[in-house]
Amino acid sequence: MPSRQESRTLSRVPGQQPQVVIVGGGFGGLNAARALAHAPLQITLVDRRNHHVFQPLLYQVATAALSPAQIAAPIRKILRHQKNVEVVLAEATGVDLARRVLIVDALPYREIRYDYLILAAGATHSYFGRDDWATNAPGLKSIEDALEIRRRFLLAYEAAEREPDPQRRRALLTFVVVGAGPTGVELAGAISEISRTVIRRDFRRIDTSETRVILVEALDRVLPGGFPPEISARALRDLTELGVEVLLGSRVTSIDPKGVNVGDRRIDSHNVFWAAGVRASPLGAMLGAPVDAAGRVIVEPDLSIPGHPDVFVIGDLARVIDPATKCQVPGMCPGAIQMGRFVGGLIVADLARRGTPYPQFHYTDKGLLATIGRARAVAYVGGLKLVGWTAWVFWALLHVFFLIGFRNRLAVMLDWAWDYLFFDRGARLITGGRPAEKPE
Repeated sequence: MPSRQESRTLSRVPGQQPQVVIVGGGFGGLNAARALAHAPLQITLVDRRNHHVFQPLLYQVATAALSPAQIAAPIRKILRHQKNVEVVLAEATGVDLARRVLIVDALPYREIRYDYLILAAGATHSYFGRDDWATNAPGLKSIEDALEIRRRFLLAYEAAEREPDPQRRRALLTFVVVGAGPTGVELAGAISEISRTVIRRDFRRIDTSETRVILVEALDRVLPGGFPPEISARALRDLTELGVEVLLGSRVTSIDPKGVNVGDRRIDSHNVFWAAGVRASPLGAMLGAPVDAAGRVIVEPDLSIPGHPDVFVIGDLARVIDPATKCQVPGMCPGAIQMGRFVGGLIVADLARRGTPYPQFHYTDKGLLATIGRARAVAYVGGLKLVGWTAWVFWALLHVFFLIGFRNRLAVMLDWAWDYLFFDRGARLITGGRPAEKPE
């Protein structure tokens, strides 16, 4: 059996630079590419979209606080000064491990040869076997998702403004968010806050402060993943003060165009938003490597897949157990960033014939954050618990720091300052679909 070093180098073409193929332009893929900026190799980064998105702020696009361009940047622009990178706009459809090629759907590229392959294709929504709910309960993983939620959210008020029937008007002004993780908590808090402050003076026939926001969670507390119980309790209190109804220990049993069933309780609502689960990209299952229940690839300690030390899986697509804590690395941007840098450094060491035996990936916990509304947030960082205004400022500064590009950072800070001072959100544009369309 070849050594790990030999197995990585068997297919290299004499006289050619080693080829690194990266699938995904998220935090993991971009940081892997940047870690290889000065290495003697050629990188091909493949993504089906031409832009990188800062996903933690998608909910602010969905609730009209920010515009899409403020939290996204073209991948080509991000990497334009890195001469050893080629960007290919295409969708990866498979991997031939035996021949070491990535299969894509764009001409002239049908197969892209690699010496090293880094899969950072991320994750999408999981409806736990009820994919038919997706039409009536959109999730929040992309710019397109955020714009669709914003469209439905704003159209609901327009439809309610001209709806004479009180019962139907109540249904139009009822928003149900399924899942009380950070995305669900932030989305529910933002919807409730904007209805009671920002847009209240914009309508003549309805009182938007009567908007009903319901947050549904199957477990017994909000923010169940990693946050201490007392932090969850504070987030629940803040949500309640904002007017959000929180249903804990409650499971959604059906969703249709006019409402949702939670257990045996019927809630009439024309707007249901999904934040309850994620499923890894199907690309991971095509590798033939073991996967967990969510489709994440179970990787080796160096983030490679079993039997193929030249193929790495990182970010939301990987199930990684940190050797220090024996806990799974959370699917958040700090984990993806660290994995991308780790794999990039490992490849650099491998090219220099260093790094044997290969190191294990160790995760540095950067903490957990969630914002609930204006000057309301919770944070758990290094055992330190922050709540309220202090946590909110910390959340804002950290998110601005992780944004790509100085222009985006400046634009977001200015918009947040304006929103804070004047209770205004300037991105209240209904785009997509027909302008007069009612939510159905």
